[in-house]
Amino acid sequence: MSSLAGRVALVTGGSRGIGKAVAEQLAEAGAAVAVLSTTEPGSLAVADALRTRGARALGLAADVADAGALDEAVASVERALGPVDVLVNDAGVALRRPLSEMTDADWDRVLAVNLSGPFYLCRRCVPAMAERRWGRVVNVSSISGRLGTPGMTAYCASKWGLNGFTQALAAEVKARNVLVAAVLPGSTDTDMLKGSGWEPEMAPADVARVVTFLCTEAPLAMSGSLVEMFG
Repeated sequence: MSSLAGRVALVTGGSRGIGKAVAEQLAEAGAAVAVLSTTEPGSLAVADALRTRGARALGLAADVADAGALDEAVASVERALGPVDVLVNDAGVALRRPLSEMTDADWDRVLAVNLSGPFYLCRRCVPAMAERRWGRVVNVSSISGRLGTPGMTAYCASKWGLNGFTQALAAEVKARNVLVAAVLPGSTDTDMLKGSGWEPEMAPADVARVVTFLCTEAPLAMSGSLVEMFG
């Protein structure tokens, strides 16, 4: 694995599931890791665990649907660890509800967290990556961004949108040595899967290995890739 020594990574949704596994593996690769979640105790606990393993780490809390809160969080990362070189957008929400029962607020919240959040963070972090001529952005999407899933219209729309956003941004910044890609996992053993009736096909660490590859060894030619983990 190529080293991320001297690099700073920001992982959203980092207190559990895929995000936690990503934070752990990026730290193992040598990165200083900022762990962001909606609750401070969760992110602080993961950051504390990373520090016991010798990593530089920071725990933060913010609502990824709040652009102002994210700007403040990134500023805190920059002060404590340095500029963000690696951004992993993992935070997400899933809503299982028939279209006829979905409210405007339901729709808006899913799109705000799953699509607007990555937009806000990329807008804040990617221009500086481009100026430094190095950066890695991985958006954790879903196979539901390729397939229609009954009862999950908002979730599917958000992930299809995230895939398009990923490819458009990749085309914008590839010439500046910034790789932007997405991972599209199927059923993963996380809290989000519970109650769905689906059996897990993989563990969070499996997804994290692909994310870490994209942040380390992947060639720039893979920028814009939507890596499916489903079969």
